[in-house]
Amino acid sequence: MMKRALPDGPFTTADAARLDTSRTTLTRWVREGRLRRLFTGVYVRADLPDTTLLRAQAARLVLSTHSVLCDRTAAWIHGIDVFRYAELDAIPELETVVLRGHDPTDRGGCRGGSRDLEPGDWQVIGGVRVTTPVRTALDLACRLPRRDALAALDAFARECGVTIAQLDRLLVRYHRRRGVVQARELAQLVDARSESRRESWTRLELNDEGLPAPTPQHWILVDGVPTYRLDLAYPRARVAVEYDGEDFHTSPEQRAYDRERRAWLEEHGWYVVVVTRGCISGAALAAWITEVREVLRERGVNVRGR
Repeated sequence: MMKRALPDGPFTTADAARLDTSRTTLTRWVREGRLRRLFTGVYVRADLPDTTLLRAQAARLVLSTHSVLCDRTAAWIHGIDVFRYAELDAIPELETVVLRGHDPTDRGGCRGGSRDLEPGDWQVIGGVRVTTPVRTALDLACRLPRRDALAALDAFARECGVTIAQLDRLLVRYHRRRGVVQARELAQLVDARSESRRESWTRLELNDEGLPAPTPQHWILVDGVPTYRLDLAYPRARVAVEYDGEDFHTSPEQRAYDRERRAWLEEHGWYVVVVTRGCISGAALAAWITEVREVLRERGVNVRGR
């Protein structure tokens, strides 16, 4: 049992000290699953739901008055995780900017700078300024590696309703900004139907190899009922590209379902290419790309390349 009731929202180590709770105790409670550590020196009770408002309230505790959350932290506030798995071994830094002429946040665990923002580039959530979804998406499209950038754009389209038209309108202001060439190209590939980072990566590889754009999340009807959903499909050619992620395809039940599902698809004329985590680079990448190209060509699709 906690000796004294902790706040019903985010709190700092200083707040905890006023409740006679030491840093050592906080660390132990995090380890025991009683608390979550959101940022360096910022905690919340583990029983409180993780919401956009709660995340923003936590950030507000450590930001300077003129700070605006941006980039990956802003994406996190909007409910989109663009951090790589390995980066989560430590608490990520808060990524912030201030308007020109103001001092950035000077605090451990914060990475600050200045940026030219117009009033429409940010919004207030939980009392803290956060770059808007479209501004955040485009900033990340400039900054992140190419695959991750498209995955972020797809996620903002899926979760926040960001459109290609919105991105194009804002891109006019990004003239000569570092990364704008990449952002301009990827903005035209955005598809809100991509449901995971790896699906976005797979779509990008198909695009880069000059293959036609597949249809994400294509439903197969059985007796008029939507029954099987394909990650990526070429419906007329009856070719599917499926990404088997570790989260959903490793249990015995899921593997059995996948076998049954793919057997039905093959019996009904579909060709299924399976892509796994190890197939996104090197010879494995070249192998499945070649497989897709050859089967599309065999089925009458005009494709470029060897």
